[in-house]
Amino acid sequence: MSFTYQQAASLADAARAAAGADAKIIAGGQSLLGAIKLGLAAPESLVDLSSLAELRGVRLEAGKILIGAMTTHAEVAASPEVQRAIPALAELAGNIGDRQVRNRGTLGGSLANNDPAACYPAAVLSLGATISTDRRSIAADAFFTGLYETALQPGEIITSVSFPVPDKAGWQKFKQPASRFSIVGVFVSRTDTGVRVAVTGAGPCVFRATKLEAALAQSWSSAAAQQVSISAAGLNTDLHGSAEYRAALIPVLAGRAVAAAG
Repeated sequence: MSFTYQQAASLADAARAAAGADAKIIAGGQSLLGAIKLGLAAPESLVDLSSLAELRGVRLEAGKILIGAMTTHAEVAASPEVQRAIPALAELAGNIGDRQVRNRGTLGGSLANNDPAACYPAAVLSLGATISTDRRSIAADAFFTGLYETALQPGEIITSVSFPVPDKAGWQKFKQPASRFSIVGVFVSRTDTGVRVAVTGAGPCVFRATKLEAALAQSWSSAAAQQVSISAAGLNTDLHGSAEYRAALIPVLAGRAVAAAG
């Protein structure tokens, strides 16, 4: 397979190149390069964002944590700002994949790929984050649309993600030991506007567990979470676990996440 390769010199340069026929944006490459090797993707051109310093970094801004799309998982995990403001997010980032994945994979790349078992989508959805692109801002509730599908339009580039700082947040993952993807992962958060619970790994796409949200709004406790019964309808069944197994795991992990949040 042959393709052209372009290292973008600016965001505008990247946007122009990404608008081409069958162009693929490459961030850390941890998902895309594997897909190319397996023959699951065959782009005519690759547009590399690695030189765009403006897409990297973490800062606290107006009570929110703003993270550039090209910031690696390791950088998020090590960020003092994230550790202070949203320690559950730092913990999540620090336990993605292995050391190579954490040092090469990026926040924006993970969200654009929207793997059904990826960790970041659960944090983004639970925290009610906003995804900014070179064209617009997209609320988390509108961003994840299906299996490997998002609201991104062809050639649209994620530039940053803004995370509101919660009163409390917790994360728990029951991982597949080889890949370290989530068989089930649950992120819980509580703010002045309410409780949000997001689940990854259990379905074809990250989703909010509204029954758990209602229970935790009444009582922010492990016991309240673990008393909730989750339906197996629509959940994944594969060699790692049945839909019923995943349904049983969700409230257990939610309870542990609440305990971790305090």
